[in-house]
Amino acid sequence: MKMRSVVLLAALAIACLCTSASAATYYVATTGDDANPGTESQPWATLDYAVDQISPGDTILVKSGTYAGCRIENSGQAGAPCTLKADDGATVVINTPGATCRHDSNIEVEWYDGTVSYWIIEGFEVSSGPRSGIDLRDTEHITIRDCYVHDSGSGTGIFLAFSYYPVIEDCESSYNGEHGFYQSNSGDYHEVRNCVFHHNVGCGIHHNGDERYTPGDGLISYGLIEKNVIYQNGTGGGAAINGDGLWYTKIYNNLVYDNRAGGIALYVTDAAAASSYCDIYNNTLVFGTDGRDVINIPGKGKDKPLGHVIRNNILYTEDSGEASIMVWGPDALAASDYNVVIDRMSIDGKSIITLAEWQSYGFDTHSFISTKEALFVDPATFDYHQSPTTWTASPARRATPTTSDVMRRSAVRCLPPRTSPATRPAGTRR
Repeated sequence: MKMRSVVLLAALAIACLCTSASAATYYVATTGDDANPGTESQPWATLDYAVDQISPGDTILVKSGTYAGCRIENSGQAGAPCTLKADDGATVVINTPGATCRHDSNIEVEWYDGTVSYWIIEGFEVSSGPRSGIDLRDTEHITIRDCYVHDSGSGTGIFLAFSYYPVIEDCESSYNGEHGFYQSNSGDYHEVRNCVFHHNVGCGIHHNGDERYTPGDGLISYGLIEKNVIYQNGTGGGAAINGDGLWYTKIYNNLVYDNRAGGIALYVTDAAAASSYCDIYNNTLVFGTDGRDVINIPGKGKDKPLGHVIRNNILYTEDSGEASIMVWGPDALAASDYNVVIDRMSIDGKSIITLAEWQSYGFDTHSFISTKEALFVDPATFDYHQSPTTWTASPARRATPTTSDVMRRSAVRCLPPRTSPATRPAGTRR
């Protein structure tokens, strides 16, 4: 048995070395020709042609310029993904769908006869998609990295359907006609991190398990949403972080401010079951007078959200009619504590009660009330770093070491852009 294991491991190592050795780098440029071999001196001309030519482990580097997009239907492999990337130092703008695109989105990843997997798409400005900017359907292990997606017409900046193990990181998605990021239908193990979502008509981040479409369980589960900055979304409705059928997902270390609708909403409308068992830790959510409840977990009929944990967050709103935390009933929460709140909560999804009354249900016994002026360095200029004076003196800071997680959280100074993307030079962000 030992000899057989050694032989198998050796064969695997040889296979990996062969894949690595065969990996090639190709180039696309506005001066190229698809009849060329795709070398740096003789590059291809179109993304649509380039993505069809490569094998697992290969990389396509795109030179500066403005291009039509592409439709990706082939796959990489585990340990040997295919990569479509802006060349080092290049400014690459993709402002129309590729010739083979089927959904009016600029970059599409989909194969109708199966699953597309193991691609990295990196470094592009994707603008003015008639529907969406980047569109993933029936995919696994697709990474979207360092892309600036904006001004998608009727759709979303980054759209997913039936996508498993997607990673969206270091991206910006703004001024889109729907959401900044939208994961629809069933799909699990998603990661959305270090991104900025702003000035979208709908949600910053939206999940909809939508059980009407198969295959899938109608839920979106086991996700990670962390270290994102989400602001000035929701003029058409929709929470900064919206979850319809979101299960077992970690929502950590996000900065949400100046949104026009909700903060974090966990519920059921189209999904197979209500959002349940999510962990909401170390987030800063700040609302003015025109937002909704900061965290909203409503019930619907007999199917109600269950078992969420809300811990070490700042949950502030200036709207006298809204609450820091609104739930349909006590069973919506497994725990809630060590938060900074205002003196308005709701245990029944309707009436407003005080923090003291809320604490009688066993929630937020170590939490405290504060104002944004006391909490932050300079909220007037969107500097949401915590004020050291407030945190040193706070009773929650003294009560438990875990509250220091709130103080250590990297709240980000993020100013709204002075101009819309249409009036900014290509390649500039925020």
